[in-house]
Amino acid sequence: MNTIQIPDSARRWDCLSLGEVMLRLDPGEGRIHTTRHFQVWEGGGEYNVARGLRRCFGLRAGVVTALAENAVGRLVEDFILQGGVDTSFIRWVPYDGVGRTVRNGLNFTERGYGVRAAAGCSDRGHTAISQVKPGDFDWEAIFGPGNGSRWFHTGGIFAALSASTAEVAVEAMDAARKHGTPISYDLNFRDSLWKSIGGKAKAQEVNREIVRKVDLLLGNEEDFSAMLGVKIKGVSEDFAELPIEGYKEMLREVAALYPNLKLVASTLRTAHTASRNAWGAIALYEGEIVHVPQRDIDILDRVGGGDSFASGLIYGMLAGKGIDWAVLCGVAHGALAMTTPGDTSMATLAEVERGMKGGSARIAR
Repeated sequence: MNTIQIPDSARRWDCLSLGEVMLRLDPGEGRIHTTRHFQVWEGGGEYNVARGLRRCFGLRAGVVTALAENAVGRLVEDFILQGGVDTSFIRWVPYDGVGRTVRNGLNFTERGYGVRAAAGCSDRGHTAISQVKPGDFDWEAIFGPGNGSRWFHTGGIFAALSASTAEVAVEAMDAARKHGTPISYDLNFRDSLWKSIGGKAKAQEVNREIVRKVDLLLGNEEDFSAMLGVKIKGVSEDFAELPIEGYKEMLREVAALYPNLKLVASTLRTAHTASRNAWGAIALYEGEIVHVPQRDIDILDRVGGGDSFASGLIYGMLAGKGIDWAVLCGVAHGALAMTTPGDTSMATLAEVERGMKGGSARIAR
């Protein structure tokens, strides 16, 4: 495995993410089917990484996406602006008045508690970003001289939105690679996105080709199995036990199948209850395993924990901190992100560094 080469800071952005940004409707402590009010956030698997890099780690981040031109789209934009993420590459699509041809995605999400698991109900058909096609974004201008990014991130959620979004992901990756931009890809398997277009067989057909263009591959044990057909040995159906030797073997198998990969990382999560998880990570870089053992953490809202792990890991790589520091940073950031509501991180770098050192939860004042 080769070393990831990080471009210098002369480029316009530290990270660009490509993906869908949805409006998340959160019933708080209630249930979607019985609530009478929702709190509203923005979120999206790929976008959350850029936002974490901007808000927690202070880097220059942007999102490449598309929104329907209406009040809901402008609300999503307002959230993105509040997060400090560059909106220069939002593609605005004319709205037809009722959403027959184009709309913005909605994501209803319950946090869960105790024995009641977190649950999601997406309403994202015919969204603006699902209809983008190769040529809709000028990737040469985005990654080329005068602009440029030190990192590019996208993932399996975006690739599953339509046949054309997978093609756009490939188009973007080819341009990024041409200009020496490292590429990360989070497999992020979602059964709800793939089941009507060919299921796991189609997911594997699409992702096996995409992963050949990637430097950093992220996922968990289900993602690697569902999206690449690489299974981990020794796990039960409910993933109650996570054998580390099995993970090491899985990561090495993935690296052998895709020699272009420079770093492969997996989160380690055991959900004792919805509000109590064991959380850690394992990675393979330059042929060596880096393992942050699981420890029990309390969960308020688990959605976005993996995305915050990704942003912490990427920050460590961009900052030249070394792989051990980067993986530990990802674990600490993901843990903190799951203590607050919404998809996106509300943590600060100081809190992350404190968590990395094993700092207690005593009041800071």
